[in-house]
Amino acid sequence: MSDPAAAGTASLLFAQPLGSFTDVLFIAGVGLAGACLSLLAEFLIRRALPRLGALPTLRTRITTAAVTFALSALLAWRLGPSPELPAYLLLAVAGVQLARIDLIHHLLPNRMVLPLLGAGLMLLGAAAGVSGEAGNLLRGVAGGLILFISYLILALTSRNGLGMGDVKLAAPLGLYLGYLGWSHLFYGGALGFVTGGIVSVVIVLKNRGNKPKEVAYGPSMLAAGLAVILLFP
Repeated sequence: MSDPAAAGTASLLFAQPLGSFTDVLFIAGVGLAGACLSLLAEFLIRRALPRLGALPTLRTRITTAAVTFALSALLAWRLGPSPELPAYLLLAVAGVQLARIDLIHHLLPNRMVLPLLGAGLMLLGAAAGVSGEAGNLLRGVAGGLILFISYLILALTSRNGLGMGDVKLAAPLGLYLGYLGWSHLFYGGALGFVTGGIVSVVIVLKNRGNKPKEVAYGPSMLAAGLAVILLFP
């Protein structure tokens, strides 16, 4: 499927693979910043959401920080020092934390999803202003609405276990995907739903005691969205 708008956006956002020593330091620095923000986020989440209990175990915190480091470094390599990088770095940090919480608690807290949407609007709005690409932001807002409504319809009409937390998460994901292009929005949204369904079926078949509603869809949605952001031109 041809998407001229997405191609134009990609040419502005996606830098060529970096190779110089300075570029490697930049990528490593962004990755380290992501890991540090991950550790900080866990303390902030603990204070804002005490019902989730104590801080995760040391092993979980190290794993979460490592995953965030890798995603942040990949985003730095993919986007380069573009004005959009801070927004997508926020998505990586918040996305890993949301996936962790959803896997453990089967919960996508409003106090994390809604700020992700609001901060994404501000950061991408600032980036669009700097780059002079206001159309990207408008497409992102439309993408957030489209993906939110699509997941809402799926949650209300199907029995696949989608919850309202998943529906709300679709809004910021749609914003970030739509900002890059219509094809990113389509494939990111569709892949997230399909991946979540496959994971649900596998878990139910593996353990007959689990029902589809007990499966966390958030990690699949986030993984699919970030994969499309990183891999699609």
